[in-house]
Amino acid sequence: MNSFASQRAPVAAPKDDDQRRKPRGNVSYVSGLTDDPLCFVTVSQALDGIVMAHGNRAAAIFSADREVLSWKDLQRHSDDVAAALIAAGIRRGNRVGIWSPNRREWLFAQFGAARIGAVLVNIDAGCGGAELESALNKSRCRMLIVARSLHANDGLGLLRGLAPELDRPGDKPLLEASRLPHLKQVIVLGDGLVPARAERFSEFLRRGSPALRRRLPALAAALDPDDTINIQFTSGGTGAPKAVALSHFNIVNNARHAAQAMQLAEVDKLCIALPLHHGLAMVLGVLACVATGATMVFPSGRFEPLATLDAVSRHRCTALHGMPGMFEALLDHPDLPEYDMSSLRTGIVAGGPCAVDTLQRMIEEINLDEMTVAYGLTEAGPAAFQTSVEDSLEIRADTVGRVHPNIEAKVVDREGRIVPIGRRGEICFRGYSVMRGYWDDAKRTREALDGSGWLHSGDLGTLDADGYCRIVGRLSDMLSCGSDTVCPEEIEALIRRHPKVQDAQVFGVPGSRQDDEICAWIVLRPGAHAGVDEIIAFCRAKMDHHNVPRHIRFVADFPHTSTGRPRKFLMCTSMLVELKRSEARVA
Repeated sequence: MNSFASQRAPVAAPKDDDQRRKPRGNVSYVSGLTDDPLCFVTVSQALDGIVMAHGNRAAAIFSADREVLSWKDLQRHSDDVAAALIAAGIRRGNRVGIWSPNRREWLFAQFGAARIGAVLVNIDAGCGGAELESALNKSRCRMLIVARSLHANDGLGLLRGLAPELDRPGDKPLLEASRLPHLKQVIVLGDGLVPARAERFSEFLRRGSPALRRRLPALAAALDPDDTINIQFTSGGTGAPKAVALSHFNIVNNARHAAQAMQLAEVDKLCIALPLHHGLAMVLGVLACVATGATMVFPSGRFEPLATLDAVSRHRCTALHGMPGMFEALLDHPDLPEYDMSSLRTGIVAGGPCAVDTLQRMIEEINLDEMTVAYGLTEAGPAAFQTSVEDSLEIRADTVGRVHPNIEAKVVDREGRIVPIGRRGEICFRGYSVMRGYWDDAKRTREALDGSGWLHSGDLGTLDADGYCRIVGRLSDMLSCGSDTVCPEEIEALIRRHPKVQDAQVFGVPGSRQDDEICAWIVLRPGAHAGVDEIIAFCRAKMDHHNVPRHIRFVADFPHTSTGRPRKFLMCTSMLVELKRSEARVA
């Protein structure tokens, strides 16, 4: 059994390590350090290891409920779920969906399913009925654990809309729903009445007998770390979400390496304010704590700035994960001065570019002087590059760090050839963290994973001579304007330099000459006023004429995924509708 508990590593990396992280020659290829062997263990074995090392220490604090669970408590409750799953007929490889805000039962389901080898399917708590139907049918979930209240949604109401058979009385114990043919059991979290074909979570737990609990060690020991254990859906920022199949081996080791970059240890408390269906929370949060013995702190069911500030201050959290927009919401909250954030030290910011002034404020106003920046994608486990705690502010603002240990990365052109250092191209990964594939989608898997095992990210970036990676955009977002290829992210970065602009998103719509017409949606700073001509003049003074947006709209906010990622394809659709209406009015 590998022990996952570790003391904080020395701050400075040896100089020979620094040299080994750099590309050799003039090609954009790097290979992560291999000194720390990968752990060939399951999620269940990882939990057992930390229980042995730190069983009585606090594993999870649910701040709103004033509840503290030790590592032994977490293991015991998870085994209750595992025994109940066996009693319900769930076996190794069966899919169990969870559709819920952050709460204690989410953790119990995660580790309970892993104990017997059932595949946990993470479903976005903010999704609608169509997305739920797609997720359940795509993964062929046999069981769904659902919360009554899902942020703004009525969970049971949405589910009843897809499966009215839930309320049909009868002698058959299993659900038979025409639109959800694979779903047989629905477990409802919380008290209150449940549909005729559903079961309360508390009643479900009673199924697990002592005899079934005694079977758990043998079942857990028979699992293979290479088994698929988790299905996560991509964010849907650029289209329909894809079902990413991840193994124990993927996510356990990715969590370990992310924790090492933050120098996380059992003395730390990590505030997890993002939804648990997201890899940044579930893998780089929950499993990073399992890898180190650090305590998880959950402020609330979903991200709420005030609850997060209160949890950090009250529980003296030392680490905090989030996306740039989340940190901006904390920094801009009027009650921030009332909370003591001095305990914070580190964490991860990921999911999009973080402006240098935001990073500077994170250091000065909430004490995150060792904050790390991470980059990856769900298909990569999710982290592949990450800065270290000793990297300068300039490096953290301008790059996403160096490649993780035991991962290879390269930058290639459209023909798949590795480009020279500093030249832009598509970022590719190979190594332990790369997904098993897209669930039940061989065609999309072949498109993403080539014959040599390289995962093609679809992201454009560069590698420098020191091995640091810079992300410059999405391959699919590149715009064709005449003979020129335009990168939207470069235009966005320039527009954000306007003193009245808070944020900008740039995308293309089809033009009359088969070229893209550049569109910019802009959010102004609070109290600021600007006109279209002012923005266009600013752009013309600082960029080539073919990069200047043709269509500019001022908006209050952008459409986002539940984790805060802008959904450009929705902006494009909305813009096309608006432009067609304008053309019709002119005609």
